[in-house]
Amino acid sequence: MSLTGQHIIVTAGPTHEPIDPVRYLANRSSGKQGFAIAGALAAIGARVTLIAGPVALTTPDGVDRVDVQTALEMAAAVDAALPADAAVMVAAVADWRVAPASQKIKKGSRAPTLQLVENPDILAGLARSPRRPALLIGFAAETERVIEHATAKRVRKGVDWIVANDVSGDVMGGDANSIHLVSAAGVESWAELPKAEVAARLALHIAAALSAMPKEAS
Repeated sequence: MSLTGQHIIVTAGPTHEPIDPVRYLANRSSGKQGFAIAGALAAIGARVTLIAGPVALTTPDGVDRVDVQTALEMAAAVDAALPADAAVMVAAVADWRVAPASQKIKKGSRAPTLQLVENPDILAGLARSPRRPALLIGFAAETERVIEHATAKRVRKGVDWIVANDVSGDVMGGDANSIHLVSAAGVESWAELPKAEVAARLALHIAAALSAMPKEAS
């Protein structure tokens, strides 16, 4: 199964939302699964644009990498990378940002008040875009009722597939993953595998889905 001639966008890692020059809001995403997926897609012929948050990982062979820091930068990079045949939105984008202080906030007798502003929903925005990829895949990192929440997210976001996993253990930062692939057809659950093997299997699923689409749709 080949992805030759297909352009696929992959987002990976966290975003860092600055509070001041030395502090930021973030999450525990390591970027490992997203980077593995980018590499697996390139290995079977795809032209891959990897939009990476701040992570210390080596760019996979054959992958074009764009580095970003914030959610707003990631949204702009995704838009600039279009059109694409598919998008695999693995990144754990921070839900909120603040208006950052220009100087380091000094510790005082009272904690500072942070005014949170919601970041753009990159996945949902792409789903509504006239340049929506033919196959749009989101990820759901859950700590409870994983399949239930992922199924609802797929419909709410307007995407084709959701790849869901339970992150209540050491998945974020670890080297293995067990996932549920949620689509309109149902749920396919995969036993724990190294993240590279999860990526390889997902890449083949993507290749099969794109090859089954009419030429004009992909």
